[in-house]
Amino acid sequence: MDAEKLRSLFDLTGRVAIITGGTRGIGRAIAEGFVAAGASVVVASRKAEACAETEAHLKAMGGAALGVPTHMGDLDALDALVSRTVDTFGGIDILVNNAANPLALPLGSFTPEAFAKSQDVNVRGPVFLVQRALEHLTASPHAAIINVVSAGAFMFSPNVSMYAAAKAAMVSYTRSMAAEFAPRGIRVNALAPGTVDTTMVRKNPPEFQRLMEQASLQKRMAHPDEMVGPALFLASDAASFVTGQVLLADGGLVPH
Repeated sequence: MDAEKLRSLFDLTGRVAIITGGTRGIGRAIAEGFVAAGASVVVASRKAEACAETEAHLKAMGGAALGVPTHMGDLDALDALVSRTVDTFGGIDILVNNAANPLALPLGSFTPEAFAKSQDVNVRGPVFLVQRALEHLTASPHAAIINVVSAGAFMFSPNVSMYAAAKAAMVSYTRSMAAEFAPRGIRVNALAPGTVDTTMVRKNPPEFQRLMEQASLQKRMAHPDEMVGPALFLASDAASFVTGQVLLADGGLVPH
């Protein structure tokens, strides 16, 4: 190991990454980080304006970027996301399933509509996006999938069980994908953030935010940029012998 080889471990030059939920919060921070590491980055989110703004922002950083409006609950939209990525950049090397629907209802008060909406975005969408991209990931010599889950998947999670259970399902899918896709040379891992200072978290009542802050050993929220290092590790050659794992980036929230 020397300085040049060490730097190359985290170099994403020449690689193409799709990041869902990539226009704000954790997804946008990861998009910026991957562009800085040399990747061509495709960001997807529901809002066309946010996609266009993020694309322009990443290009202003000096990167190659594309914004594709995509609803994770719409399987046809996932096809379009994969097609536009391949048409623009020639392939797919990295897929970051970061988009999420935080919808939650107390147990005993679920509605079929809410349950379906949560599952469609948090589970069905990521699973089918991987399926749609599988052919292109198989062709890549550096293929990596990161499923962004949540520390809540490993906790009791009262009142947010709908969200937490969906993330727990993605932990299970991560492990199964890692096992099934290993012969294809595709690594699959999950990143489980704790409390991060995002729009999603700030929608909670202030007293709940304080409880979330105090629950971890570090007694604070993370900045979204603090998820870039863990995501870059999992996506890059630095993690070439890491697959089927969950990386908890939670400030010491889950004793796991």
